[in-house]
Amino acid sequence: MPAGGMTGKAFFARHAGKELFLKRNSSPFLAMLSAEGIVPKLVWTKRLENGDVISAQHWMNGRELGPEEMELDRVARLMGKIHSSRPLLNMLKRLGKQPVLPEATLDDIRSQINLVSAHPIVAEALRFLETELPSVPDCQFVVCHTDVNHHNWLLSDQDELFLIDWDGAMIADPAMDIGTLLFGYVQPENWTSWLAQYGLSLTPDFFHRMKWYAAAQMLSSIEWNREKTRFHDMNRGLASLNQLLEVEYNLFGNGENKQDAFKK
Repeated sequence: MPAGGMTGKAFFARHAGKELFLKRNSSPFLAMLSAEGIVPKLVWTKRLENGDVISAQHWMNGRELGPEEMELDRVARLMGKIHSSRPLLNMLKRLGKQPVLPEATLDDIRSQINLVSAHPIVAEALRFLETELPSVPDCQFVVCHTDVNHHNWLLSDQDELFLIDWDGAMIADPAMDIGTLLFGYVQPENWTSWLAQYGLSLTPDFFHRMKWYAAAQMLSSIEWNREKTRFHDMNRGLASLNQLLEVEYNLFGNGENKQDAFKK
């Protein structure tokens, strides 16, 4: 039976008393993710006569994380494990993936934005991306998931944490994932401790990179929701983008208004 999702390529099946999650034409990257313990264990892969490749993973009973659980230390540690994994990075390189530079990210945003570009918040965000582009370095590249919303974090009944749905994986600045996660879910007063669990310190440079990539990700999400006529979600995204643009690093350097700096 279909297992949900946007692509229609995922299915749930039972065979010989085992429950399996099946996916059509998944990337060979899945095997490495399984070996690293990032996704549920890969059981087998089979090539069909029509050329399609079917992969089967153990079906994990569990639940997705709630938004408030994204502040957990274990989320930070798993994100750090992913970003520091050389096997994952080498596998994506063997699959032909090239690092995504900030310029390419901005070009992609420009190509996506359509009618919504007339909105003043969107126009301001585009100006921010363009103005700050020269100060966004292109020297650190890791495996990025690119869609770290709470729906993609699975906590099994055995208390195992996984990050699933890797179709959009790319080689990019780790700030792409971390910025989306911190600005979207973690209270600013907890950023320092969350990043410590990840393995980083909060610096002005990294804050700036996170803000830049978070704004880019929000713009993509806003346009996607507009195309799907999901106007409620689009408007929520615009409100979050407006808040993001107002956040400055100096809010994290003193005790004033930290909780108001950005709200989920």
